[in-house]
Amino acid sequence: MAARRTSKKTPRASRVETTQLVLPGLTNTHGTIFGGMLMQWIDIAGGIASARHAGGPVVTASMDRLHFLGPVHLGEVVILQAQVNYAGKTSMEVGVRVFAENQNTFARRQTTRAYLTFVSVDADGRPRDVPPLVCETAEDKRRFKDAAARRAVRLRERRAMTSK
Repeated sequence: MAARRTSKKTPRASRVETTQLVLPGLTNTHGTIFGGMLMQWIDIAGGIASARHAGGPVVTASMDRLHFLGPVHLGEVVILQAQVNYAGKTSMEVGVRVFAENQNTFARRQTTRAYLTFVSVDADGRPRDVPPLVCETAEDKRRFKDAAARRAVRLRERRAMTSK
């Protein structure tokens, strides 16, 4: 495991961009995508980004700070962008941004954002070490710092939930 910790990786190495088309079966009576479907796509994109960083399987530990900023309409193309913002010993925070693109004008707008925590696991499902995150740019450093602050809040909330 120690060798895994020393093979550092950058946020750029974990980046994922995926696209989906909003079809009729994915929408509600308002002609907009079901929030749960969008959450599933966010979880998948985040899982791929974190598995790239971890170099193996991961499990979702939490999804938080999920903000629906605007609707995604039937017929729009959904673009999901994910990358690792923070890496601890066995866990990682992944930020996911979601955009909707009009197929006629190609205009894009951000519709959703979320932060997820993933834990790297071994073949027996036990947590395993992940490589440290090497921040290359000022933006990477800002995201790492912000993610560390969110992690501290998550850990406090988790302790409060389990201290009964």
